[in-house]
Amino acid sequence: MINQPIDPFFRRLFIVVAIVVTLFLLYLMLPVIIPFLIAFILAYLLNPLVRRLSKYVRRWIAIIVVYAILTLSMILLLWLIVPTLWHQLQAAWEYLPKILNWYDEVVRAWFSANTRFRLPELEAKGLSETLMDYMQTHYRFSDASTWMTQIIASSMNFINSAGLIVLVPILTFYFLFNWDKRLLSWKVAIPNAYCKTVIEVAQECDRALMAFIKGQLLVMVLLGIIYAVQLQLIGLELGIIIGMGAGIASFVPYLGFGLGFIAAVIACLFQFGLNWTYLSLIVGAFLVGQAAEGYILQPLLLGDKIGLSPLWVIFAVLAGASILGFVGMLIALPVSAVLNVLFHHLYDYYRSTDLYKGRKQLNLFEKK
Repeated sequence: MINQPIDPFFRRLFIVVAIVVTLFLLYLMLPVIIPFLIAFILAYLLNPLVRRLSKYVRRWIAIIVVYAILTLSMILLLWLIVPTLWHQLQAAWEYLPKILNWYDEVVRAWFSANTRFRLPELEAKGLSETLMDYMQTHYRFSDASTWMTQIIASSMNFINSAGLIVLVPILTFYFLFNWDKRLLSWKVAIPNAYCKTVIEVAQECDRALMAFIKGQLLVMVLLGIIYAVQLQLIGLELGIIIGMGAGIASFVPYLGFGLGFIAAVIACLFQFGLNWTYLSLIVGAFLVGQAAEGYILQPLLLGDKIGLSPLWVIFAVLAGASILGFVGMLIALPVSAVLNVLFHHLYDYYRSTDLYKGRKQLNLFEKK
């Protein structure tokens, strides 16, 4: 029996259908894939420390030591910060009556005197009653069966989240334990003709990504300390929360500065009123933080790790936000760092081709 060649149309159709089915299955398995993806990222970040410790002890002992160090650090950090944060959260809750009074006495009065709008008066009791009416209207809490169903659903979500918290460290442990073997299996799978080039590109991406992540974490911590110390010295009761929040949000360029500044100004208005001295001090504090980030922290700790101009940085952040929302904003710069390395290698390859050197002309309209 003579084997007839497969029609190119059916071969392409089969490839397209296989890709669509694979993507659909990956979409269905997304809740299962996410814990493995998180564990892989954590293993990638922790592997350098585990590799250093594994020179002196067995690898599984090194992993346990790293876990212990991280756990003790979290406990110590919470033990030092939680009492202060709790006090400041209570102070923030006590601002609610001040917010309502400021709204009634300043905002409503200004609108009444200067515009035709008549804003409604707000009271703490009326606000709580309005909130309860909204909850009963939209969530039907008066219906006992619906209320119990929502409680059970919330409990199941909590159980799933708790299971995820337990599962991720276990998966991270196995990723770390077999990290070198897994890298070796991937290396063996690369065709010999491209093995050297692929490894060089991967190593360069790894160096750029790790240098950026380490530097960015240090910038976030130091910038949060700078903001928090300044706001506390000014006398802002929510200074630690706003300062550390601004430092953490600085992972996304300009987001930490913007959110922190707005939050600090609002807290200042509620605590001190329209006091130009305190407002000027807050403006100065954030200008000092921005100057320290732009001229000291980033040049010393980050340098030119990404190799992108400010315009490309802003474009990358906005593109990530439009594609994946807040998660896209978080991963925009690390992904850009890797893509920048790949683009440079691709550009170098293009400059080595006969097309670039003029030995071959590209004629799109040439008849074959």
